[in-house]
Amino acid sequence: MSIKKLDDGRFEVDVRPRGTSGRRIRRKFDRKAEAQAYERYVLTNFHDKEWQDKPADRRLVSELISLWWSYHGKNHNYGDSYKKRLEKINREMGEPRVYELTRNFLMKYHADRLHSGVSAGTVNRDFCVISSMFTLLIDMEEFHHDNPFHNVRKLRLENTEMAFLSDEETQALLSSSELTDDDRRVVVLSLNTSARWGESSKLDGRHVIKNRVNFVKTKTGPARTVPISQEVADYILTQKSGKLFDTSYDRVRKVLRKIKPDLPKGQAVHVFRHTFATHFMINGGNIITLQRILGHTKIEQTMVYAHFAPDYLTDAIRFNPMRGRVHIMSTD
Repeated sequence: MSIKKLDDGRFEVDVRPRGTSGRRIRRKFDRKAEAQAYERYVLTNFHDKEWQDKPADRRLVSELISLWWSYHGKNHNYGDSYKKRLEKINREMGEPRVYELTRNFLMKYHADRLHSGVSAGTVNRDFCVISSMFTLLIDMEEFHHDNPFHNVRKLRLENTEMAFLSDEETQALLSSSELTDDDRRVVVLSLNTSARWGESSKLDGRHVIKNRVNFVKTKTGPARTVPISQEVADYILTQKSGKLFDTSYDRVRKVLRKIKPDLPKGQAVHVFRHTFATHFMINGGNIITLQRILGHTKIEQTMVYAHFAPDYLTDAIRFNPMRGRVHIMSTD
């Protein structure tokens, strides 16, 4: 029996709507009528019978965000920032109910965001974040319809300029009297390891071992290790444990904008990561090695730096079918 009366007088629903191998759902109620109503709701909404239509999901998207947070977000390194982004997307969509997320609704949202001046890249990233939330809830058997965001294609992106610092600009930044010593240490660490600002500024002394920096809390999840020289290690390692730097993102960004006022919108201190990757390739680095250092999951992400390799263009001559030669057979 899926409803039983407990010793304290309450009623517990205990049901597996997808059979013995499916998820077990249990919940307690003060009244039997409430327990029976919940049991009917579960059996109607959470079945896996293809011949039975499921009712429209009338929950608010905000309710799914709360579920995502309880299952995944609160345990994720960047959970807080993702939650804020999800809540922002929900507000911008007008705080809809799930069943309202039709293809037509989402396409209109696309158009409205672009019309307001938001870049196609930002819209794509927003959709990727909320789509990932639905995917996780589907896996957790908390959402029982198709992912609504899979019906909408990503917007086509224009090629954007990827800025990087020259040697002169790097020296000008590090020499600025407006930076503190800790600001400089974070910049030096970022330029030597390709670390994102959040990774380098929050580094703990325990994670620098034998001239190897272990970035544990990364944006993509998996930890990665990058070696540094003894000189850099001596410079950044001011203590053996605890947070190494007391720095200010806003201060460094302000000085950076003075040194390089033409930085593309949205890049700011991320330019340190681009600078590492660009100079790595200019100096003859291997693209696969760079992928591992950057922590990219797909080589396509890293290939944007490939054209900086010194042999990149000459390979077009060396490896084409004619090897750069002109050999025309006589027709006589």
